Amino acid sequence: MMRRFQHYIDGAFEDGPAGFESLDPATGEAWAIMPEAREAEVDRAVRAAHRAFRAPDWAGLTASARAKLLHRLADLVERDASELAALETRDTGKIIRETRAQIAYVAEYYRYYAGLADKIEGAHLPIDKPDMEVWLRREPVGVVAAIVPWNSQLFLSAVKLGPALAAGCTVVLKASEEGPAPLLHFARLVHEAGFPAGVVNVLTGFGARCGAVLTSHPKVAHVAFTGGPDTARMVVRNSAENLARTSLELGGKSPFIVFADADLDSAANAQVSAIFAAAGQSCVAGSRLLVERSVKDAFLERLMAKARAVRIGAPDDPETEMGPLCTARQRDRIEEVIAASSAQGARLVTGGERVGEAGFYTTPAILDCSEAPEAPCVTTELFGPVLSVLAFDDEADALRLANGTDYGLAAGLFTTNLTRAHRMTRGLEAGVVWINTYRAVSPIAPFGGHGLSGHGREGGLAAALDYTTIKTVWLRTSDDPIPDPFVMR
Repeated sequence: MMRRFQHYIDGAFEDGPAGFESLDPATGEAWAIMPEAREAEVDRAVRAAHRAFRAPDWAGLTASARAKLLHRLADLVERDASELAALETRDTGKIIRETRAQIAYVAEYYRYYAGLADKIEGAHLPIDKPDMEVWLRREPVGVVAAIVPWNSQLFLSAVKLGPALAAGCTVVLKASEEGPAPLLHFARLVHEAGFPAGVVNVLTGFGARCGAVLTSHPKVAHVAFTGGPDTARMVVRNSAENLARTSLELGGKSPFIVFADADLDSAANAQVSAIFAAAGQSCVAGSRLLVERSVKDAFLERLMAKARAVRIGAPDDPETEMGPLCTARQRDRIEEVIAASSAQGARLVTGGERVGEAGFYTTPAILDCSEAPEAPCVTTELFGPVLSVLAFDDEADALRLANGTDYGLAAGLFTTNLTRAHRMTRGLEAGVVWINTYRAVSPIAPFGGHGLSGHGREGGLAAALDYTTIKTVWLRTSDDPIPDPFVMR
């Protein structure tokens, strides 16, 4: 029998008015029934969050009390990490060795923001009027619509829920219709942690009947979205209805730059991690390899050997290094882009082939795009295990290629020359730059980009402040009569 999951709205678990099947990417077969939220469910969830935002059992809590709830949630995530990891692997195809490690670390995000809850401070202003005291209060913005994609969804939820709850907001969390199982289970941990009803609501559904209703709802004050630029444009258009703030963590076409003086073995391992880990289904995937011309062939040989050695298999096998893509649609799109790129002169060095009869598997692909620098594989975010390779001659050439995109999320840089690293870091148009490493994250470090990669930051104190608004308070300290009422003070 297939498993059935429920929404979590206003402190209660419920079925949706309709359900839809969720496919196991490893087999292509349905394994669970998910509830589909439509306009009525979204409206109830937002209104519940709005009531909770003003209710004394949440609004009246001290920051320290909110912190205790977040600490409790972190403990529960840690306790259920194995079950959450198994659900994510089953519903999205991410390999179990990654989901286990990632979800165990997710708990640290909730602990970090628990620690920040009582450190979101206002300020006293040295005002230029001697009979006035003026201070600033940082207050929560209100109801947050948090929308996350299927990949790394517990992590991408934590970087939104953690700071929003620490600041005192309430949340309606929309899980992707592709693989929502782990977040629907996560709702049970929210309930067990003891958050008041309506503070966190979790649902899933499709764009027009769920996402659009949520992002345009008049009681939503902030939309925190992770996904692609096309959907983000719709989110921004929807937010014109409620004038909600937006923070957008979007995709990327991140350059991975290797200079001739780099430790090539280390760089090759990092490049494998950057593009083939998670089957390339990551917003920070280092999908454009820019390698100094004098070492291009040698470096490409290393990469070809490593790509061909990647162990492809069932995502729940701890020995598997790369599982399936999440959907058949994504696999088909990758095949189309590889074919179009080859037609424009890109040379398929290895990979890009289907694996087996069942599931959505493909082999790691590398394309040498020296003769086709504008091929679709170079310019398009593919969200899959496809690496495009270009050569450069010097630092200026590397920067030209690296910045030759409308995205600006992440960049990787491999060199042993410290002064070069500083020069390149200044010149790279990216929100995150990794030097001699890749795919490193921490709750302490802000994360985000610019251009088609969005705006706003997740992680660090900056994220918590993003869920607050400033209230300016004026107190007149003089007992003298108010002077001329027709003159502004």
